[in-house]
Amino acid sequence: MAKTPRMTLQTQLVLRTLLESPTEARYGLELSQAAGLPTGTIHPILARLENTGWLESFWEGQGEIEKTDPPRPRRRYYRFTPSGAESARVALAAAYQGGATSARLRPADGLGSCG
Repeated sequence: MAKTPRMTLQTQLVLRTLLESPTEARYGLELSQAAGLPTGTIHPILARLENTGWLESFWEGQGEIEKTDPPRPRRRYYRFTPSGAESARVALAAAYQGGATSARLRPADGLGSCG
């Protein structure tokens, strides 16, 4: 597994959002809205987290899109790898202890001992 990604405030927001439901797959726009960040910020962060091995991604099936009304583009979903959620919790705790947090960050709902 690659090294820990830079724990910018935006990265912390994305990780906290994903940790709200750590086993659920979520798509980029959904994460963008939940974290309060623009999609142009979210997608590079998701790519970095995937490169570290913390996240995995997949495209939704074509049949799922055909069922939507009106039709829409396919979504790319992201979810934690088996060890990714724990790595994220540890990194967030370290960032918090190191003072790399801000009042902009939401409460640590569902983070266990990281809050």
